[in-house]
Amino acid sequence: MSLSQPEIERYSRQMLIPRWGLEGQRKLKASKVLIAGLGGLGCLSSLYLAAAGVGKIILIDKEKFDLNNLNRQVLCSHRDLGRFKAEVAKEKLEALNPEIEVEAIVLGITENNVSDVMRDADVIVDGLDDWRTRFIINDYCVMRGIPFVHAGVSEFYGQITTLAPGNGPCLRCIFLREPPEVKVVPVLGATSALLASLQVMEVIKLITRIGKPLIGRMLFIDGEETVFETVEIMRNANCPICATYKSK
Repeated sequence: MSLSQPEIERYSRQMLIPRWGLEGQRKLKASKVLIAGLGGLGCLSSLYLAAAGVGKIILIDKEKFDLNNLNRQVLCSHRDLGRFKAEVAKEKLEALNPEIEVEAIVLGITENNVSDVMRDADVIVDGLDDWRTRFIINDYCVMRGIPFVHAGVSEFYGQITTLAPGNGPCLRCIFLREPPEVKVVPVLGATSALLASLQVMEVIKLITRIGKPLIGRMLFIDGEETVFETVEIMRNANCPICATYKSK
């Protein structure tokens, strides 16, 4: 896949990174990334993936912007309140980078529609705030062999891991039971921004094959004490979802 001269100029700084170059940028242009949820994580991750030149970005969210979103959901301005998040985000990303394709889907993800809305993405990014939907996507990703970059935030704290079917645990290996849902999650916008930026790095590493993704590892962040800790996470041989999965 070729790059135009404006694209080469636009991405010139990141193309200077060793082992990136034209080939890495072509890989990004040829890729399709789906972002499930456009809260604090999804807004920031979609913004930087668009800036990096991911060729197609699919945005899925069923909600509209509220005033209490504005401390962290940076794709929303005051005049966008009451509009669907996916539609607003599509406009903002296309304005930032007209070289890419952005698709907005105003829909909630369920067991019945997950195979239709995932659209054979190369990577799926977790921008969700509910565990039930995370597990629906996890199960789909295992079935289709699609990497799933999970992150979660609360207050000053966050966690992130990359789930790659056949090469590490899935979400159900890590959480034997679905964690309890929290109706309103307290969160600092900068916490979401930090974890979303790390998600973007994970996506880019997966696509360009540069660096070592967080597969089989989970990074925990304590922003209150400024402590970062990485722990190994193992695949569960008895996992009801991925125990029988074989790498393609």
